[in-house]
Amino acid sequence: HVRAVARDRAAELTLDTNIVDLGLDSLERMEIVAALEESFAGRLPNDVVAEAETCREVIMAVQTFLIETSPDVMAPAMPGTARDRGDWTLDSLPQIAQLESDREQLREAGIENPFFQAHEGIGGPTTIVDGRELINFASYNYLGASGDPVVAQAAKDAIDRYGTSVSASRVVSGERPLHQQLESALAGWIGVEAAVVYVGGHATNESTIGHLLGPGDLVLHDALAHNSIIQGALLSGARRRAFPHNDWEALGRLLARIRDDYRRVLIAVEGVYGMDGDIPHLPRFIEVKQQHRSLLLVDEAHSLGTIGATGRGIGEHHAVDAGDVDLWMGTLSKALGSCGGYIAGSRTVVDYLRYTSPGFVYSVGISPASAAAALAALQQLEAHPERVARLHELSKMFLDQTRAAGLNVGKSAGTPVVPVIVGDATKTMRLAQRMSELGINVRPLLPPAVEEDASRLRFFVTSGHSEEQIATAVSAMRQAMAELEGNVLSNGALRNGATKAGHAKEQPTL
Repeated sequence: HVRAVARDRAAELTLDTNIVDLGLDSLERMEIVAALEESFAGRLPNDVVAEAETCREVIMAVQTFLIETSPDVMAPAMPGTARDRGDWTLDSLPQIAQLESDREQLREAGIENPFFQAHEGIGGPTTIVDGRELINFASYNYLGASGDPVVAQAAKDAIDRYGTSVSASRVVSGERPLHQQLESALAGWIGVEAAVVYVGGHATNESTIGHLLGPGDLVLHDALAHNSIIQGALLSGARRRAFPHNDWEALGRLLARIRDDYRRVLIAVEGVYGMDGDIPHLPRFIEVKQQHRSLLLVDEAHSLGTIGATGRGIGEHHAVDAGDVDLWMGTLSKALGSCGGYIAGSRTVVDYLRYTSPGFVYSVGISPASAAAALAALQQLEAHPERVARLHELSKMFLDQTRAAGLNVGKSAGTPVVPVIVGDATKTMRLAQRMSELGINVRPLLPPAVEEDASRLRFFVTSGHSEEQIATAVSAMRQAMAELEGNVLSNGALRNGATKAGHAKEQPTL
């Protein structure tokens, strides 16, 4: 199973090779665990392979578990058909059982479910949850476009003229003038020939990568790349491999070794990494891609409108020629206050996607309100560069104050994404709950979105925040951390009735 996932990295694999040293990313490790579970027709407990670092240790852990537990918990393939066993239903999926187990652990630990909060108004610098007004750091409404009167009026006017839906694929009969105007504006803003807009950001990456690449190709993505990039690679049938985060030199060495084994190679990076708030050295990645005859996709979901002197993103920040990047991807849901995603680049490639990409051709077009809102937000961004300057100022202020408070902000580089890394999933959820009690809305990021030891609270700074709100949030975070540390015993168990069983699922060492 390790060889099947690691492939060329496992060329010299033995039973005693340290699996961690193979450079598997979290998704690849999960694929191996899933393959083991399928082989034994059961689900491995969370701690069975938590400490295993070699294939031999994994085997020993599984053998020990088989001996010590009842056969119906983890056993070789059971007799009878799936229909006879009853494990053909969706309700019997082990992932569903795991989700309910995780929820039960939260309840036992006295932790409120931190997900699916209902906000009772616009997600701006403040928000209302359960009737309480909170200072809000959980919204990527970076420039206040969502709630901007000009943007809102544009959406309302579009509904009055075109309705609430275009009611068809744009290829068939869903095209509206707003679509063409938005795509032309996006291409001009980025500095390329053309752009095409999809109905969702995740679908944009998944459908584009899945459509343009295929067997015989390779997708090389940053180790912290968004799930949509990884899913696109899986959909394509191309080989997929992660390179160390932001390490263009490691990428170059890897390409020097394996480039000739593939037809096309796509390198995928982000403009601002949504988990860590840092940025790539884009000119270096361009040099590597040119040297090794590769393609480059830059995901600007969190960088459009947030970096660069006028908010044009990572290309403006590094003063690169936009034509040196093959595919510029971005979303309309963050700085542009709408919903959807786009691909921008050469007219030839964009036109091909417009006529053939499944996520575009076989999907309804973006709604008139969404298209109008994004277009108006882009026009507001161009008309008000001072909002971008203010966002830069506040982002730096927040980062400086969190660092001065002794909080671990990882590699955040002055962007509006600032993580406070806690390192334990249960502790992170307790902190989020305590921050809410102190009047601050900030959400936890937990496995599998990040590694267990990288669990964190993620703060989104916006141009609408005040200096006082920033100082209040940092002070509250310092207080909440101190309170929680005071409730942690030397052996790591939590007071207030929480035990090891209350911890969120840990990722296995695999």
